[in-house]
Amino acid sequence: MFWRTFSGLARLSSWRRPQHRAGRPRKRSPYRWILAIVAALGGLLLFCLFVVPQIRRFRFRTDLSWYDLGVHGFGPSQSYVSFDQDSPVVQISPSDAQCDGRYTFIAPRGDSVAYPGPMILDARGELVWTRHQWGTTQDFRVQRYRGEDFLTYWQGDEEDAHGRGSWYMLDSTYTQRYVVSPVGNLDGDLHEFQITPNGTALIIIYEPIPADLTSVGGPELGWLYDGILQELDIATGELLFEWRSSSFFSPNSSYEPLRDRGHERTAGYDYIHFNSVDKDDQGRYLVSGRHTHSITCIDGNTGDVLWNLGGAQNEFSDTSEDAKVDFHWQHDARWRGPNTISLFDNEVEADTDPTPVSRGMMVEVDAPARQVKLLRTYDHPQAMMTPSQGNLQLLDTGNVFVGWGHSAAYTEFTSKGDVVCDVHFGASAFFSFGRIVSYRVTKSDWVGMPNTIPDAAFAGDSIFVSWNGATEVATWRLEAWDGLNLSNMTFNPISQVPRTTFETEIPLTPELDSYLRVCAVNTNGEVIGMTDVFSRISAHPRGIFASVRNWGAVLIGIFALCCLVFGVYCAISRRLRGRRSISGGSYQPVRPRDDDDNESELDRLPV
Repeated sequence: MFWRTFSGLARLSSWRRPQHRAGRPRKRSPYRWILAIVAALGGLLLFCLFVVPQIRRFRFRTDLSWYDLGVHGFGPSQSYVSFDQDSPVVQISPSDAQCDGRYTFIAPRGDSVAYPGPMILDARGELVWTRHQWGTTQDFRVQRYRGEDFLTYWQGDEEDAHGRGSWYMLDSTYTQRYVVSPVGNLDGDLHEFQITPNGTALIIIYEPIPADLTSVGGPELGWLYDGILQELDIATGELLFEWRSSSFFSPNSSYEPLRDRGHERTAGYDYIHFNSVDKDDQGRYLVSGRHTHSITCIDGNTGDVLWNLGGAQNEFSDTSEDAKVDFHWQHDARWRGPNTISLFDNEVEADTDPTPVSRGMMVEVDAPARQVKLLRTYDHPQAMMTPSQGNLQLLDTGNVFVGWGHSAAYTEFTSKGDVVCDVHFGASAFFSFGRIVSYRVTKSDWVGMPNTIPDAAFAGDSIFVSWNGATEVATWRLEAWDGLNLSNMTFNPISQVPRTTFETEIPLTPELDSYLRVCAVNTNGEVIGMTDVFSRISAHPRGIFASVRNWGAVLIGIFALCCLVFGVYCAISRRLRGRRSISGGSYQPVRPRDDDDNESELDRLPV
C-alpha cells in the first residue's frame, strides 16, 4: 500500500515533463544533415587552401637525421655561463668531412634566432665571435683594404624588399674604423658592398623614380625602383662611377609581377632588383638583376652595356652539351677570369613550388661569339630549394664554397662538384619556412684580438672562461694570489687547460678560496689577456643562483603552473557537480501511457 502511494506521487510530480511515446522515434530534421555536409565541405576547403600548402613546404626525406627533422628544434643553439648570448649548434656531414680549416662568416637571422647579427664560427661550428645588432645585418665577410683585413657588413632596416642603411668596416680589434654611405640623399641597399683592389667600394642603391608603367599593366604616372650602381673612394667618399638600370632595362623586361605595386612612391615596382656587383681588372662591371633574370656586363669608362646574358634581352646562344646555362632569380654573379663567371642560381622565387632545385654554377662566356657554356654545377645532396639569397665562393684550394641563403646551410665542394663538407645550422626539413637564414656565407682567414678582457663566471666547483672574438688563445691559465701583499698582488700558476671550444671549464679544488684570475696564453706561451681579479667566496652565490633574473623566471613559472593546476581543478569539479545534479535531481522518467487512458493520476491515488 505504501509503495503504490509513493509511486503515484512520483508519477504525479513529473506529469508535466514531455516524453516521447513508446515505439515512436523522434523525427530528425533533414536540415541538420545539410548543415553538417556544408560544414564538412567548408572545413575541407579551408584545409586545402591553408594547410595543404604548408604541408607541401616541408622537405621531408627518408635519409634525414634527427637534427634535420627538428627533434632538437628549428635552430638548435647553445648558451654559455660566462657569455650572455647563444650560438648555433651545427650538424656536419658526412662523418669523415674534411672541412676547410678557415673561419666561417655568417649573419643568421629569423624567427628562430635569438640574437641576430654577424657571427664567426670555426671549422667545427664553434663560436668565435658574435655581436647582437639593432636592425638587420647582411653580407658579413672579410675584405682587404690597404693591406689590412676588415670585417665588413651592411646594417640598417629592411623596407619594401630592399635596405636602408650603411656599410661598416671593423678592424682586428673589432673596432669600427669606417662607415660608408652612398653619394646623394639616398640610403644604401643591403645586397652588396664589394671592395676592389684599388681601395674603392662597389655598392647598390634603390631609388624610386616616376615612370610610365602601362607596358606592364600599371599606371601611366607610376613609380619604379631604379637600380643604381655606385663606385666610391672609401677614404674620401668621392663618387667615381654611377650607372642606372633605367638607362638600359625597360619595365617590361622584368619577370616580377606588378600586382598592386607602382601606384605610390613608397611602394614602387621593383622591376630589376640588383643583388650583386663585381669588377674585373679590365674595368668591366658585372651586375646581377634578379627580377630580369639577367647578368649584364658594363663598360667602366663609358657606361655602355657590353653584353647581356639571360632574361628577355639575352644575347647569347648555349653550346653546352648536357645541362644548359639556364638560370632564374639568381644571386652573386662574379668574375672568375676574363671569360669565366660564377653565380648562384636560385631557380625559384617563392617556396610554394617544391620542384625547382637551386645550385651553384660556373659558366664560360665567349663574348665576341656571343656563346656560353656551362662548365660545372654544384648541387646539394638534399636537392636544396632556395627561394632567396645565396652565394658561391671560389677558395684558393680549388674547392667551391656555397652558402644556401634562405636555407640554413653551407657546403664545400671539390672543383668537380663532389661534397667534402656539408654544414647545417638549422633543421633542413623546415628550410622552406625561412626561420633561420643568412644572406651569404663565406670562408676566410682571420686574426681577432679584441680590446676587451676575457669573461669568467663561477658555476658549481668550476670557473668558466671565454673571450668573444679572440682567435689566438691556445690555453687558459688559472692563477691564485700568494696571500702576501694586497697592494702589490702576486699570482702563482695553479693549472692550465687547453682552449678547444668557445667557453672553457676550469675545475677548482676546495682549498682555492682566495683571489683568483685567469690568463689567456697564446701558442708562444705569451699572456695576451687576463680576466679581472675575483674571489671564489663572493662568487659562489653567482654560481649557484645564476642571477636575479633567473629567480624571477622560476617564480613566474611556478605561478603559471599553479594557475594552470587550479584552473584544471575548477573545470573538473564543475563538471562533476553538473553530472551529480543531473543524475540525482527530482526529474524521473514517466511510464508511457496510451492516448485513450483518460484516468488521471489523482484518481489512481489510494483513498
